[in-house]
Parts: sequence; C-alpha cells; structure tokens
Amino acid sequence: MIISANNLYPNDLTLTAKPIILLTNDDGIFAPGLQILYDSISTFGETWVVAPDKERSGAGHAITLTEPLRVQELDNYKMSNAFQCSGTPADCVKLAIQNILPHPPDMVISGINQGANSGSYVIYSGTVSAAVEGMISGIPSFAISLDSHNSPDFDFSGKIARNIAENIVRNGLPEKTILNVNIPSGDIDDIKGIKITKHGNSMFHDSYDKRLDPRNRHYFWMNGKRAVIDENDDVDNEALKQGYVSVTPLKFNFTDKDAMSIISKWDLNI
Repeated sequence: MIISANNLYPNDLTLTAKPIILLTNDDGIFAPGLQILYDSISTFGETWVVAPDKERSGAGHAITLTEPLRVQELDNYKMSNAFQCSGTPADCVKLAIQNILPHPPDMVISGINQGANSGSYVIYSGTVSAAVEGMISGIPSFAISLDSHNSPDFDFSGKIARNIAENIVRNGLPEKTILNVNIPSGDIDDIKGIKITKHGNSMFHDSYDKRLDPRNRHYFWMNGKRAVIDENDDVDNEALKQGYVSVTPLKFNFTDKDAMSIISKWDLNI
C-alpha cells in the first residue's frame, strides 16, 4: 500500500484538547533527533521527555533490576518537562508513566533514531522497545528512525512524526499494535511517498575487532555489516532501499502456531 507524499500534512485537523505525549529514545536525551521530535510535537500536544542520560543503542527491552534508577530534571533546557534517566529506554517509559508524569500519557513516541530500525534490528533496538513498553501499558505508541548515520537531517522525519501522531489521535491504533516508522536517507525531494510494509528479514554479519589498550590488554569492539535476506517489495528494508518511508504495524506475539502442531507430536514425557 502506497500513500502519496503530497498528502502527508492535512490542514483541517481540529482537536478539542491537547493530548499528553511522552517522548523518549535510545540515543540519549541530548541527541539531535529527540530535539527535532520535541520541536515537531510540542505545539501539538502537552509534551514530556524522559530519556536516557547517555546513548543506550542496542539495549533492546532491557530493564534495570540490580541498581537504582536516578532521574534529574533539566532546568533551563531547550525542552520543557525534560528528565534524564540513568536507565534503559524501557526503564524511561515505565518510570515516566508510574512516577514522573502527573497523568498517564495519551501517546508514547520513541525517536527520532539515528539509523534505521528495520528487519532483525527491531529485536535489538531500544527505540522500538520503548514504543513496545508504551503498548504494554495500553498506550498508543510508535517508534521512528532515520536511515542515516552521517550528518543526518531530521527535519522531514519530524514532519512525518507529527503527521503520524495526528493520525493516531484522530483514528486510534489497533490494540496491542505499535507502528515502526523508518525514513530513507537522502534528499527530501527523492522520497517517493509512504508504504505500509511488513516486517522484513535481515541479519548482521557480526565481527569483532581485537585491539590492545594502552596497558597492553586485549579488548574487542563489535563491527560487522547488515545483510538483507528478504527483498520483497512489501517489506520494510526494501521500501527504504526504494526511497519510501516505511510504516510497519508490529505485534509482539512470537508464538509459532505451525510449530505447535509439530512439536505436540514429540515424545516429551519423562
């Protein structure tokens, strides 16, 4: 399904009250993508920010159990109602809903991430996991990422985030579903539109660089390269490659129903 890029920004939206919106990310509270997200959303809703105090990329859905969480409000900062948290993105959402915001938010938005979160990356992504945590709490949520690591321009991504948020307020989201939004890199004029996509298959060919520190001790630094397995036109990875914004509805029920019938025939009795 393709939506024309010319119809992204309706001007006839009217709301009776501002929604309460929680913003977070995994790149850290000082990340430029989060600032652009705040600038895009804050005129639309009552906006709160609770984000990690440092980069937590690849944290997945980890939560902190064995040490205290420390939270500090940022005074005189470029974002109002902004708090930095020592925990993971999932920690930030849980703590914001339970302890920081005066009322539960109407929406959780996670991003704007630097680098795409498509294919198998959604498993590792703290950005996507923060949106999932919002969904677990019964709050409409979406994650948004820009497929660029080199001098990313988040402005267009901010407009997409605003448009998605407006549509969620107007139309709602199916229960237990988040949206995973990925924006292609490159010039805005080269973006062809929006595709509603499936979650694609990809993998990361891992490698580790073995190095020596100044005290002559070995350490390892993860490296590697992404490999796309599924190149169907209707999946997230391929949509990005073709220059489309990818919007993927995700549900997190990992049950393989076909395998259940196969495994039920095993002799598992002890």
